[in-house]
Amino acid sequence: MAHAGRVDLTEGQTRRLEEMARSLTLAARKVLRAKIVLRRAKGESFRSIGQALDCDHRTAWQWVRRWEAAGFEGIEHEQEGRGRKSWVIATKGQEILQKTTQEKPANATHWSRATMALAAGVSESTVGRIWHRNGLKPHRVAGFKISNDPHFEEKLVAIVALYLDPPEHAIVLSADEKSQIQALDRIQPGLPLK
Repeated sequence: MAHAGRVDLTEGQTRRLEEMARSLTLAARKVLRAKIVLRRAKGESFRSIGQALDCDHRTAWQWVRRWEAAGFEGIEHEQEGRGRKSWVIATKGQEILQKTTQEKPANATHWSRATMALAAGVSESTVGRIWHRNGLKPHRVAGFKISNDPHFEEKLVAIVALYLDPPEHAIVLSADEKSQIQALDRIQPGLPLK
């Protein structure tokens, strides 16, 4: 491992790094990075930095190199492509969304995480992440309705466009095949007649 030289900091950089190192609201990984750069600027070796901050000396070396290459940008932002790739969500996500919104499980009124996980062959937590990312809550009847109309999306775009940019002297009329009271009747118990 090549050794980076001593880090030279301006007064402003030192002040900002010290603020980062003392921060109680900043992410712990960023606080650690600031402490590493400050200790290297004082001339400490990577091994002593690692021991003092309870991290590997190669980690200290890596963040000093990132500091030398890009300054604050190098230690404050993660590199693209870091972290675990969620291939399951990419491959099974559409299937789970389609089943959730268009199908009903056998012998149940709605999908649960467990039933969907069994049907899709994934874990319950994966189902939960997919539902959360897409704002789905199948257990909540009041907020979970989607049209089965194959032309729903283009109709939605046309209606929203009318509201966002209405033509001059326009009148919008709407007709529904069922009145609101009939639609409510399907999900609410009927009122007793007196």
